[in-house]
Amino acid sequence: MQKTLTCAAFGLAMASLTPLGHAHAIAGDRIFPATLAVDDPGVGDELDLQFGHIRTSNDDGDAVSVDTWSYNYAKTITPNLGFSIGSDYATQRVTGSPTVKGLDNLQLGVKYLVYVNPVHEFMLSVGVLDEVGGSGSKAIGSSYSTYTPTIYAGKGFGDLPDALSWLRPFAVTGTVGQQYASDSSVPNALNWGVTLQYSLPYLQSFVKNVGLPKPFSNLIPVVELAMSTCTSGSCSGQTTGTINPGIIWESRAAQIGLEAQIPVNGASGRGVGVLLQVHFFFDDIFPKSLGKPIF
Repeated sequence: MQKTLTCAAFGLAMASLTPLGHAHAIAGDRIFPATLAVDDPGVGDELDLQFGHIRTSNDDGDAVSVDTWSYNYAKTITPNLGFSIGSDYATQRVTGSPTVKGLDNLQLGVKYLVYVNPVHEFMLSVGVLDEVGGSGSKAIGSSYSTYTPTIYAGKGFGDLPDALSWLRPFAVTGTVGQQYASDSSVPNALNWGVTLQYSLPYLQSFVKNVGLPKPFSNLIPVVELAMSTCTSGSCSGQTTGTINPGIIWESRAAQIGLEAQIPVNGASGRGVGVLLQVHFFFDDIFPKSLGKPIF
């Protein structure tokens, strides 16, 4: 089943019309930012660094304070095809118990940009994510691997009529991927996410210059829903995740993001967490070296 879904994803990509490659995630006048919890639909040369803090529950129902420092490096092979590698260092604290810390499993990804419609500000990509079992520390990483064929999409509203021009800076992105575990005793899950964005740079440049000074003219308010629905085992049908309202400051070479993490239910966490991101666009910083596709 895993091989079939993987081949189907790449078959869809190859069967589609190949678009021109784009730096960042660009469709017409729209630039989709690198959101913190839900991956954008673009393929690029990028480095993402994040810090996260949230309180959740362990199997015994005890409150666990979790801090994570993560990285993800993405590299283009061709203008439309890229791979990524990443991991995170996690620290878990439970009152009355020793602190647990270490590297999580290595995460590998492949993404193919299938289609771009500049007029309607639409992008579609497909990919596969793989978490390599046993590659992290025994304290944090799992012994089994997971494989997640995923679809990524983005749509800007710049094609709305003049009467709705103030809605044109809005955009939505989303992902959906079915995760399979190599250990049959581990439940599978449908991982899905949605973002709603309002781009003030788009407002200033393509709707009306309202005179916002920097840094406000570079801000993108955003709300993300990062969710996972169990699809097998005793937890089947249970959904966990967070709602993340926040703000992204974007420049040509880099962006900074800050979001709250609000658990959607008790199984998702306790209290409000935080995500902090620093993201670098190598295709603009190093356009003739690290930022170029290999082919």
